[in-house]
Formats: sequence, structure tokens, C-alpha cells
Amino acid sequence: MMMRRTLMGIAGAALAVGMSATGAMAQEVTLRMHQFLPPQANVPKLILDVWADKVEAASDNKIKIERYPSMQLGGKPPELMDQAIDGVADIVWTVVGYTPGRYPTTEVFELPFMVTDARAASSAYWQMFEKHMKDTEFKDVHILGTWVHGPGMLHTNTEVRSPDDMQGLKIRGGSRLVNQLLEITGATPVGMPVPAIPEGLSKGVIDGTTIPWEVTPSLKVPELVKNHTEFDGAALYTLTFVLAMNKDRYDGLSDELKKVLDENSGLEFSVFAGGTQADADGPARQVAVDLGNNIVELNEEETQVWRDASQPIYDSWIADMDSKGIDGEALINEARELMDAYGK
Repeated sequence: MMMRRTLMGIAGAALAVGMSATGAMAQEVTLRMHQFLPPQANVPKLILDVWADKVEAASDNKIKIERYPSMQLGGKPPELMDQAIDGVADIVWTVVGYTPGRYPTTEVFELPFMVTDARAASSAYWQMFEKHMKDTEFKDVHILGTWVHGPGMLHTNTEVRSPDDMQGLKIRGGSRLVNQLLEITGATPVGMPVPAIPEGLSKGVIDGTTIPWEVTPSLKVPELVKNHTEFDGAALYTLTFVLAMNKDRYDGLSDELKKVLDENSGLEFSVFAGGTQADADGPARQVAVDLGNNIVELNEEETQVWRDASQPIYDSWIADMDSKGIDGEALINEARELMDAYGK
């Protein structure tokens, strides 16, 4: 009898282990992805949906990703990171600068005239995220991707060629450092998430905005302003993005499904995302050209005036980082070296 009970116990344990393993292999999850742009905008259409479709296919549809654009799960864009941390959403895409000062190391890529190539910067961003940010600033979330957009520029209701032309203009800025740049040039920075730009322009709340070309068609910006200012060489500014996942949600996945996410995230995905966003600048720019808008293309000499005006931002940022125990100058040098090394 004792032998029989022992054998039955072993068999039961083996069955339980087998069922557990089968359950893990058959695990199916639905993840809610939340972001602030309309579904027809380039980032959701060309990046987020492409990524989600790949994850679903690679998992044999064991991972389902529900897409919630335009803040459909509630809240405001600056709340997206907390939504990922708190589990209001499983995955969020957001502008890091919507929470000023919270993720200071990322700002190295947001300095004026720092970034020339979005792919190089997105690659450097991921490498520096893994080295400096993963276990510190972003320890409360699981980061799937880090990237930047193409050249940030000005879209205004009057022609802007020099910092003097910015005097008195109310300009929407996308981050803390962009707002500092606007202040230095004599403009009044207005804090405003991207979706609010069309109403701000149409009602005269702002005289212009700082955004890259790619997002302008979905916001009707070329129809609301007629002047666009481009800069020679490195971009006037850049914003940083993250695709972030609730940490507990990721940790609770089976190894099989974690592997699917891991293989579709990280450095390669980040470069794809940044490059795809930058590649969308050309078609978006053509919309403004077709409307007959005034596109101001500043040459090297004219751009240098803006670079010189922005230098105090570097000095104050390095001092600010030093006060936080972060070597800001070393971060700048590291970012530049990684961007220069990209593709070599």
C-alpha cells in the first residue's frame, strides 16, 4: 500500500509538472498599448503597429496587442510613464521630456545641435540606456526601445531666419531644453503636448511650434502656418522617446513569450524606429511644398548664429547634471563618440 501511494504521488507530481509546463507553453496574453497620437500618424502607423504585428506573428498569436491611440485609456500624455509603472497600460510609447527632469541622462540627446542622424543617435541612445539608465532612471519599467526623431525645426506664422525674429513669439516647446532654447532667443515657450498643437495654432494661443516634419501632416500644421525654418547640419533640437512596458507584466510572461519580446526589442528595433521616423520627414515636407509654403533653409553661417546663441544651454546642463552627481560633459562626449562610430 505504501509503495502504491508513493508511486501515485510521484505520478501525480509528474502530471502536475507536465500540466504546468504545458500551461506555460500555451500561455496567451493580451497587452494594451497606449499612446497619444491618432492612429493615422506616422509613428503608430509605421513603427508601433509594425512592431506589434511582428510580435503577434512571432508568438503565433499567443501575444495579442490591443492598440489604444489618442489617449483612449484616459489621462494626459505626461501621465503615460506612470500608466506603465502603475499598470493602467501594459505598454506605452511616450516623449521622455513630457516629465521634465525625471530622466535626466536622456537629455544628452535633446541638447541643441547635438544630433545629425536619427539612426546613429537612436543606436547611441540604446547603448547608453543599457550602460547608464536601465538600472537607475528606468528601473521601474521594462524598456523595449529608445529612439529619437529626425531634425527638430520651427513652424511659425511669420518668417524666422535669425534668433531676432523670435522676439515676442509664443512657441510650443516639446521639452525642458527646447523651452530654454526658446527663452534664449526671446520667444515665450508654451508647454503643450503634440495633440494640442492644431487647436493652439488655430486659436492663436501659439504663434508656432517645434516639431519634426514627419508629424506635421497628421496635425494639419502646413495648413495652419505658412513658414518653416530648417537648419544646416545638426538639428536645432531632438526629443527622446521610449517604448516602455509594465515591469510586473513582463516578468510574469513565460520564457517563451519573453524571448519573443526580447528578439523584437532593443538596439535593432530602436534604430529601425528612429530611422523610420526620420525617413517620414521627406513625404511630410512635400505636403508643405505642394501648399506653396515658405520653407526657409538656413545656410551654415546663418545656422552658426543659432548655435552660438544656444551655447549657454550646454553650460547650464552640465552644471545641472554635476549637481545630480552625473558627469554631464562625459555623457556629451560619449554620445558624440557613439554617434560618430555608427555604421563604421
